[in-house]
Amino acid sequence: MIEKIREYLGSEADYLLNHTAKVSKDSIYLPNPNSVSEIFGQSDRSIRVMKNLEWINNTGRLAGTGFMSILPVDQGIEHSAGASFAPNPVYFDPENIVKLAIEGGCNAVASTSGALALVARKYAHKIPFVLKVNHNELLTYPNKFDQIMFANVQSAYDMGCAAIGATIYFGSEESTRQIQEVSEAFDYAHELGMATILWCYTRNNAFKADKDYHVSADLTGQANHLGVTIKADIIKQKLPENNGGYLAVKFGKTHPKVYSELSSDHPIDLTRYQVINNYMGKIGLINSGGASGDNDFAEAVKTAVINKRAGGMGLISGRKAFQRPMSEGVELLNLIQDVYLEKEVTIA
Repeated sequence: MIEKIREYLGSEADYLLNHTAKVSKDSIYLPNPNSVSEIFGQSDRSIRVMKNLEWINNTGRLAGTGFMSILPVDQGIEHSAGASFAPNPVYFDPENIVKLAIEGGCNAVASTSGALALVARKYAHKIPFVLKVNHNELLTYPNKFDQIMFANVQSAYDMGCAAIGATIYFGSEESTRQIQEVSEAFDYAHELGMATILWCYTRNNAFKADKDYHVSADLTGQANHLGVTIKADIIKQKLPENNGGYLAVKFGKTHPKVYSELSSDHPIDLTRYQVINNYMGKIGLINSGGASGDNDFAEAVKTAVINKRAGGMGLISGRKAFQRPMSEGVELLNLIQDVYLEKEVTIA
């Protein structure tokens, strides 16, 4: 498998597979089969929360490894159903979303309240459900970029979900309200025994300067740190593409060592800085797979290699998988999982 991975990485193979991270792997907590017990066994998480985290960790092709692969399909709201499902209309039917996650060997499937509720009795006991409770809908004109609550935590519990998911647009004008809403939802989810996954996105027009600093390591790292502060059990974040957002936008507080001793321009070091902000890796980092395009398989392998070698716990990849025939979607999800199963792809 390592040769196939090298083939997909092409000219970047040695650059990515042989990099030594600036922050030693010995200083961070790494995903392993006992992560739930080791991390949450000494926390305030209840036995029921830990059982659901164990269920997620022990489902699919990555079961028992400490790594995970999640299929997220909430783009029907976040990007419009037409834009999301027109390339492959079978996914207008939510049952096919769940089938893809199961056949693709995923640890869990994340989707909307309506989609999961419609198939809950048939599938909620077969694969962990993650109900996404808030969304940014784009039918309002002019568009508003705000995460609003669509579902409630009780309904997630009633349909047998293992976890809830939510997004916060950190840095936005609405972020204070979103933090309060999601923090309250996470507390209630934990009370009912469900785990919590937070999409920690940054959003502010000021974050676009000479580069798009919405994907800078320092800003996304701080978003992660805010996310673990409200007790997210898993953090979802976009893969960092640059650094120095604080310096370019000239706001907030940072430190020169962030850019010298704790990171570099290498994507593995940038991603490790995200891991560091997740309580030194104790709260797992999953990176998003990004939009679908012409080189999905190669991009998926590259993202998985970066995340794994940085100390992350997996990928949450949607459009690359469901915007193609189901057999190809399964192949892509399996390819991502193969990176985490390949022992020669080591932690940097």
